[in-house]
Amino acid sequence: MRLLLTLIACCCCAAVSANDKQVDPLISPSNKTPLSSLAGARVYGGAVGLTTTTPAGKAPASSKEATDKEAPAKPAKEAPAAGGRKPAAEAASDPEAELSAKIAARLAAMRATQQARVAAAARAKKEATAKAAKVAAVPEAPKVYSNVWSYEGEAGPANWAKINPAWAKCGTGNRQSPIDIRDGMKVDLEQIDFEYRPSSFNVTDNGKTVQVMVGRGNYLNVGNRMYELVQFHFHRPSEERVNGKGYEMVVHLVHKDAEGHIAMLALLLERGKSQPAIQQVWNNLPLEKMDTMAPSETLDPMDLLPARREYFTFMGSMSEPPCQEGVLWLVMKEPVQVSPAQMAFFSRLYPYNARPVQPSSGRIIKESN
Repeated sequence: MRLLLTLIACCCCAAVSANDKQVDPLISPSNKTPLSSLAGARVYGGAVGLTTTTPAGKAPASSKEATDKEAPAKPAKEAPAAGGRKPAAEAASDPEAELSAKIAARLAAMRATQQARVAAAARAKKEATAKAAKVAAVPEAPKVYSNVWSYEGEAGPANWAKINPAWAKCGTGNRQSPIDIRDGMKVDLEQIDFEYRPSSFNVTDNGKTVQVMVGRGNYLNVGNRMYELVQFHFHRPSEERVNGKGYEMVVHLVHKDAEGHIAMLALLLERGKSQPAIQQVWNNLPLEKMDTMAPSETLDPMDLLPARREYFTFMGSMSEPPCQEGVLWLVMKEPVQVSPAQMAFFSRLYPYNARPVQPSSGRIIKESN
């Protein structure tokens, strides 16, 4: 074995000596390593590039030992990785492997982003559900509508139905009042039975008209029903017309029966002599709007009625919001006389407080013979 190694070393020395002028003397042409061990082998030969003349198998023992010590072991080739894989360093420099690694990293990032979006959507849905449940648990505040109306301007009769949904009948009803009383059918109408008596009263200027509240016990009887007088008030000009003719003022006496049905008695006013019951109301008018005067004296509603008791009758409505229908109207055919001074007194307070005439819509109108 030692002889074989010695021969190999000698051959290497000879090959290096032949190429000294062409190869870098510090780098091995085979494995690019320093030639420190080979230099030792040349020294053993006595000069650089000389080969030994010692016959094969006759080399001194010391020479063999030196050769054994000085000759470097030939590096072994690296064994391939298990399964035929390339070494880690080579794999790291492989473009295909780098691309695969980048794709894997990108897919992992996309999966993480998708999972984050799903989680965020789930949280948002949960929060929305909780918020909806919270809102549902809180009762919605009722919407508040205006109760302000007037006879002119934006709050006037043309817009009453728009101001408050409860006043829808003011715009959609087909039995609205007042009307122009025409083509009445003359029939033998029963006489209205008045059971009025002197009663306590109070007078209020309510900002729309002068209203008189009357004490209990005043009734009218018609159509087998008894209606109790609640209050009366004034309009200028008259809301009702008779065959197209209007009057300077009108008094509406509001009655109600035990079931809540309303009967409205209308007294048309024309210029003439002074009217004592109306003067009694003017005498007790409060000094401020929205105030009420309650005198100690009494008022007899019977003093308001005309001498003749013939009348028109038809179904209609209240002539102010909420304009409820089903009201029995009784319009006396004979006007009541009121002095010009009494007319002027009211006109200073309310020069105009009447609803315009409404369509009759084919309703039946009866009048006394």
